[in-house]
Amino acid sequence: MKVLKFGGTSVGSPERIEQLLSIIRSQQSDKHLVVLSAVSGTTNDLVKLSELYENKDIEAAYKHIDGLQQQYIKFVNELFKTEKGILEALAFIDKIFDIFYQFKHKNFSSTAERIILAQGEIISTTLFHLYLKEKQVSSVLLSALDFMVIDEDKEPNIDEIRKQAAVEIAKYPEDTLFITQGYICRNVQGEIDNLQRGGSDYTASLLGAALQTEEIQIWTDIDGFHNNDPRYVQNTKSIARLSFDEAAELSYFGAKILHPQSVFPARKYNVPVRLLDTMNPSALGTLISGEATNQNQIVAIAAKDGITAIRIQSSRMLMAYGFLRKVFEIFERYKTPIDMITTSEVAVSLTIDHTENLSEIIRELNTFSAVEIDSEQSIICIVGDFRKNNHGYTTIVSEAVKHIPIRMISYGGSENNISLLVPSVFKVEALRSLHNRLF
Repeated sequence: MKVLKFGGTSVGSPERIEQLLSIIRSQQSDKHLVVLSAVSGTTNDLVKLSELYENKDIEAAYKHIDGLQQQYIKFVNELFKTEKGILEALAFIDKIFDIFYQFKHKNFSSTAERIILAQGEIISTTLFHLYLKEKQVSSVLLSALDFMVIDEDKEPNIDEIRKQAAVEIAKYPEDTLFITQGYICRNVQGEIDNLQRGGSDYTASLLGAALQTEEIQIWTDIDGFHNNDPRYVQNTKSIARLSFDEAAELSYFGAKILHPQSVFPARKYNVPVRLLDTMNPSALGTLISGEATNQNQIVAIAAKDGITAIRIQSSRMLMAYGFLRKVFEIFERYKTPIDMITTSEVAVSLTIDHTENLSEIIRELNTFSAVEIDSEQSIICIVGDFRKNNHGYTTIVSEAVKHIPIRMISYGGSENNISLLVPSVFKVEALRSLHNRLF
């Protein structure tokens, strides 16, 4: 079995949905499990609807629902070719949109929002299933809510996913094509929940790992990882092969093609991940596996925006133990991850990208240190083979950005990554300078 995940742009129009069947058939495997995102733009529309309900703007919410329903009516009429197919799909759309009207008399809660957001993936998968039915192609529509579960810490319970998904698939021994939703799941209370943005990639990786499939394929609108950001840098090239560690670094530090969490289940269970382009199915894309194929070279550059740098200075740090623990406990208490960190005898600098609790964090840090904040920073991540026996790469990187102010440098924490923190206004210049020097 192969897992094939198609993102929002891949199901973003009737024409693109029509292409999916040929792509699925081109993948040689005895069975296929297809994971779909919501149609491009739908999740944003559902987030907007939730905000309107939360603000008790019922009239605007109804208008928003009507507009979205008209879009889907048009979508159905373009996708389906028979009267029977159109009527069946429209009846389904009416049923879903009836759900959206049910929240007008309720105190809107996070539970209600999650129910609304889940409908995007339910719509896309059901429409694709009905489209295949019209084409007389046998498929099974599985509800991800029957097997995708998270624990009390909102982490996927992969043992339960394996057990329940296998049970659901085993109910259809003669079928070879299965369809399910990305992103959505159930929490420990049995309520509808989700894996957060980018969760469809995560769903595919979790299912591929849990079921020990041949391969996990992530189909999107670009032909794999590129060695730099093609939005800002000319003449970038796709990367044929990456290790799990290299892909994890690139996806976490800004490469948008793959959600960062998606690498870890695949790496743990050693299931290859292949990134492919729905607009160009014949392109080789990028294969991510446990093999280290990029030895003694720099592979790619990525950038992550929205970074805040925090410098913490205190004489108590000198010749002291326990200081860093005290600092880290504050960030742990406010559930704020740290990206980069550098230290000296009396100061520590670190970066975060979640600033919801920044004021509280600063208040606690100020009780025992002086704190400086720099916002609007970007992390530039250079990924390659930086094992301790290799040498010369730091000099090349430094030469490439010698005209750019560097706020922080992180080197040695990973064998696959050198990270630079620069003011965001210099990000594009840094990407281009590094590209010209390294490639």
